[in-house]
Amino acid sequence: MKYSVFGEHRVIKPKGVLPQPAWKIDNTMKIYPNELLIQVETLNIDSASFTQIRSQANDDVEKIKEIMKGIVAERGKHHNPKTGSGGMLIGTVKEIGDEYPHKELQIGDRIATLVSLSLTPLMIDEIIDVKIENDQVDIKGEAILFASGIFAKLPEDMPKKLALSVLDVAGAPAQTARLVKSGQTVAVIGASGKSGLLCLHEAKKRVGVSGKVIALCYDKNGLEEIKRMNLADEVIHCDATDALTTHKKMVDATNGILADLTINCVNIPNTEMATILSTKDQGTIYFFSMATSFTAAALGAEGVGKDVNMIIGNGYCKDHAKIAIEVLRENSLLRDLYNERYA
Repeated sequence: MKYSVFGEHRVIKPKGVLPQPAWKIDNTMKIYPNELLIQVETLNIDSASFTQIRSQANDDVEKIKEIMKGIVAERGKHHNPKTGSGGMLIGTVKEIGDEYPHKELQIGDRIATLVSLSLTPLMIDEIIDVKIENDQVDIKGEAILFASGIFAKLPEDMPKKLALSVLDVAGAPAQTARLVKSGQTVAVIGASGKSGLLCLHEAKKRVGVSGKVIALCYDKNGLEEIKRMNLADEVIHCDATDALTTHKKMVDATNGILADLTINCVNIPNTEMATILSTKDQGTIYFFSMATSFTAAALGAEGVGKDVNMIIGNGYCKDHAKIAIEVLRENSLLRDLYNERYA
């Protein structure tokens, strides 16, 4: 059988599509010559997906396990059919195909995959532990990485689960570093979460003394943590599903000017309009959240006459893993918080 760098040889249905949009893929753990076999230790389920699964299971751990196993059994990958998202994993290289292109890897190397579980062939033999508080699930199982799949070797100067939690959202701080300019007003919605905190750090570093970083979040404990770590110039308590109230608070915080750049890291639906209304005309919005409805965003902006540039939260950009890990090396307070939450 012919095999491809992108993994479409594993697509079962519908034929003719790539593994990510496919409904079902082949998760047989016998590798093709251009693939990598990984002994999986931990799955980091993306926040939107895990929030949905927790809600469906009413936080019952055994029910969460049942739902996750059911997704993988049905689809051959952890591709949540309700959110369309996945997550990523850490594990140990078990077998390397003769034609696998990344020759720097050796059997026994511990890596984090930087492509979504929504396209990664996965086999779960056993779910050992579910950590509800940090979206991480320890398993016994195996996974396949395609030749095109990106990865990072786990850093030696931090615990594996700390590195996993950061690498899972590496695209957010890296894209923030790319987008933020000196002197801008930057708003981060969902600022107290895993990706939001990293974005605050990068934004604060880059706006300079003439810029302003505004943190918006619902969790009051998170607000206090942001203040303690001095990650924002202004901290606002808000419910981002309430677009009009959020807009009013942003008007007050910016004297009506609004944000040059708004970054949405919220893990629940219906925050598109609050994000749009927080942003000035010809400003930029970065929707990192996989809970975003891009239909709602596009039609919503049109409906309120907002001329804004909207960027889809591509989880990958050049050097994103390096940038994300470096945030924790630069900011000891943030690293301590991540250690407490995720490691």
